[in-house]
Amino acid sequence: MNLVENLEYNTERDQLIIPEYGRHFQKMVDYAISIEDAEERNKVAKAIISVMGNLQPHLRDVPDFQHKLWDQLFIMSDFKLDVDSPFPITTKEMLQERPEPLEYPQNFPKYRFYGNNIKRMIDVAVEWEEGDMRDGLEYAIANHMKKCYLNWNKDVVDDSAIFKHLYELSEGRIDLAKKEETLTDSGQFLKNRIAKSNARYTNAKSNQRNNNNNRGKKRY
Repeated sequence: MNLVENLEYNTERDQLIIPEYGRHFQKMVDYAISIEDAEERNKVAKAIISVMGNLQPHLRDVPDFQHKLWDQLFIMSDFKLDVDSPFPITTKEMLQERPEPLEYPQNFPKYRFYGNNIKRMIDVAVEWEEGDMRDGLEYAIANHMKKCYLNWNKDVVDDSAIFKHLYELSEGRIDLAKKEETLTDSGQFLKNRIAKSNARYTNAKSNQRNNNNNRGKKRY
């Protein structure tokens, strides 16, 4: 009866700072903090790092990984552990700093469904000299834009809409509407997409059937 009453539940214990290492590691770190002798404290800290490295032996001798282990040791000690680290010590203030916001790598956010590569292709095309090669590239870009458009909008799309978008993306330097070009029919793009979807479904069913047939076979 006394054993049941003296049970210690995790909800009653201190919260683990890095739960992946478990409570025994945390107790070792807490013990290292309590050591008054600096030499002994450093010795225990190195022993803890060695044990932490043994959890991933293929990385334990990599300098960057060693730095990470020392950082984790200081984090688990709530930066109260006073030992000599072979690496620059990461402070609590450094960890709490907010990272700089990343700029969205979209050159033309208005038509995100076309992707960045389309804009890069357009930027290349407008630098080419007028001629058959540039005409061919402009037509290929417009066709690819139409395909991208249909991937996001399952309905049909008029060529005039694609030409308008291309005109905007090229800042008025590519105007296929004037050339009276005709792009690949929307139905052909949709038909190809359905065919690819059916092919993937057939392959998936075939793989599943093969896996079912292989079940129960003895392997030597």
